[in-house]
Parts: sequence; C-alpha cells; structure tokens
Amino acid sequence: MGPPLPRLLLLIAAAAVALALLADRWAYAHIIYPDVYEHDWGRMLRTMGFLPFWLAAGVAMLLCDRPQPAWPRRGLLLMIAATLGGASAELLKLLVRRERPSADSATYIFRGWSDHPFSTRGLGMPSSHGVVAFAAAAMLARLLPRARVVWYALAVGCALTRVLSRAHFLSDVVVAALCGYAVAALLWRVSQPPPASELQRG
Repeated sequence: MGPPLPRLLLLIAAAAVALALLADRWAYAHIIYPDVYEHDWGRMLRTMGFLPFWLAAGVAMLLCDRPQPAWPRRGLLLMIAATLGGASAELLKLLVRRERPSADSATYIFRGWSDHPFSTRGLGMPSSHGVVAFAAAAMLARLLPRARVVWYALAVGCALTRVLSRAHFLSDVVVAALCGYAVAALLWRVSQPPPASELQRG
C-alpha cells in the first residue's frame, strides 16, 4: 500500500523545489526575455500577481452573487486567499532572506538578519506575484472548477514572466506556486461548513 496522499504530495512538492534549485543557474542563463513587460501580454500576466486586481475581482463577485445564496462566500474567499497569499510571501521572504538575482550573476546571496531585518525590499524567495497569482488561481479552481485550466494557465504565465524578466530565480516561483496553492487549499478546507452529523450532535 502506498503512502497517504498528503505525504505523497509533500514528497512531490519537495522534489519540485529540489529540481528547481538545481535548474536555477540554467534557467537564469536560458529562460530570459528582458522586454517581457514591454508587451501587453506580459503586463497582463504580471497583473495576475497584483493583489488589488484580485480584491477588485472579489468585489465584482460579491456584487454578482448578492441576490444568491452564495453571497458573500465566493467573493470573500477569493479576496482572502489572495491577501493571505501575499502576506505569507512577505513573511517567508523575511525568514528565507534570499535576494533577487543580480543583473550579471546567478549566485545566491542571503541578507543578514542585522541588515534591514523587517524589510522585504530586494528579497526574492518566494515571488510575491507568484504566490498571489497561485493562491487566487487555486481558489478560483474550486469556486469555478470548469475554468480551472484558465486560472492555472494565467498563474503559470505570471510566474514565467518573473523568471523571463530576471526578477526571480526559477525556484522562487516554484516555491511561490506551492505556497499559493497551499494557502488556498487550507482556506478552502477551514471554510467548509461542518457535516450535518456534527450539526445535529451540537
């Protein structure tokens, strides 16, 4: 009998991070397009990791759902997922303290704790854009599952632009994807109503 699903998922996640770390130097040298944000498609994909965009989308969902029983759950879940994703990214940056790639080197540089201990400026692990994009995508994949391929494609596109522009290492966005997915999955789990048996027992 194989390992339980959560343990298997953790092993897959760890393997993905390890492979991304091994591939960072190669990706830095080969996956590059500095002008990515000079194009409309690049700017659009980057917006997928912009928290205010998802807050506006959540408000729109609130307005659309208002006459229905789903109000205000769906809009709030989208906004909370994106917000928690962004907050978790900032916290992880402060803990990991790995700086963004430099313009001419793929060397990892870690900032000391005595150097701006509470500032995430210049820190790159994980990508905040990536975490926000994947947290929103993973939540939308649960709220609107028929379009899940669209949500995840946009999140992957956002993460890819961060690597193409050399704003982040490949491992920065891989960790961001895992973190964003985990945030949405945990929020979804805790937001589910209790089973009917528990309600009757209470």
